[in-house]
Amino acid sequence: MKVLIFGVNGFIGYHLASRLLADGRHEVVGLDREDSKIKLLKNSINFIKADIKVDRQTCEELIKESDVIFPLVAIATPALYIKNPLAVYELDFEENMRLIKLCVKYGKRLIFPSTSEVYGMSEMSAFDEDTSRLVVGPINKQRWIYSSCKQLLDRVIWAYGKEDQLDFTIFRPFNWVGPYLDSFEEAEQNNARVVTQFAYDISAGRSVRLVDGGNQRRSLTSVYDGVDCLVRILESKETANKEIFNIGNPNNNVSVKFIAEYIVNWLKTNRPDISIPDIISMSGKEFYGECYEDVSVRVPSISKAEKLLGWVATTNTDDILNTTLSHLFNR
Repeated sequence: MKVLIFGVNGFIGYHLASRLLADGRHEVVGLDREDSKIKLLKNSINFIKADIKVDRQTCEELIKESDVIFPLVAIATPALYIKNPLAVYELDFEENMRLIKLCVKYGKRLIFPSTSEVYGMSEMSAFDEDTSRLVVGPINKQRWIYSSCKQLLDRVIWAYGKEDQLDFTIFRPFNWVGPYLDSFEEAEQNNARVVTQFAYDISAGRSVRLVDGGNQRRSLTSVYDGVDCLVRILESKETANKEIFNIGNPNNNVSVKFIAEYIVNWLKTNRPDISIPDIISMSGKEFYGECYEDVSVRVPSISKAEKLLGWVATTNTDDILNTTLSHLFNR
């Protein structure tokens, strides 16, 4: 089977390509405009350096020649939803819609990344793929543009499938964490996700800024567990076809404050040369601006993945954070 990964140099793309190449059961083709991570795979992957916004003919030819498409190109950093919402719309929605339509045109199987963000501010103890309501904030809270783009893409994909024009699986990652999550260069610009951002801030002597006290809770998931589920989806076409799967670890429901304190304690033990700055609390308005809004808890139900794919997440919070921090500070 020929698997095409758009955004192969990204966090999920790199780990997915690494796993598929290690398994050796599929031909892997990857496209990205950057190669900082993917070059570590040396000559084992068929890599095309290109930009989906510019090299459209190349993208179409690759889709035409492939069997399964993973479009993993997206802006997925909350700070950028607020700073540059139009860029989020143009890349996450418009460019991905074009790739989806090409999958329909050429009859290709699509495995599409949605997001836990689509559940928004829904008040559920555990989000269910088929029954939970998708509730977002008002238009002036630009933070929700990413969620809204992804939700509409989910709905369009579902409609194509309902009309038997597309074989698809939609997956919703819940806070995947692991090596290569983000770079310190991104964190320097305040554009990294929480684990990398906190780690950089501490190592750079910056105060660790907890938005609204860091009481928001997230279900941390090992990227290795997540990729294992993606491989099961890939190799279970009939079972996974026209389904939506949450991919997360409901047992790792921790607060953002816990993550900050874990990193501080990890550094005290493993990098005593680094001086630990203060941990301070600030409002979301102070940190992000007027357009910020958040949800307090985001826990997935993974019963469908367990039932249909035989998959459960097994890596605990300590192992996830220790692996990620060890990579950040030792690479």
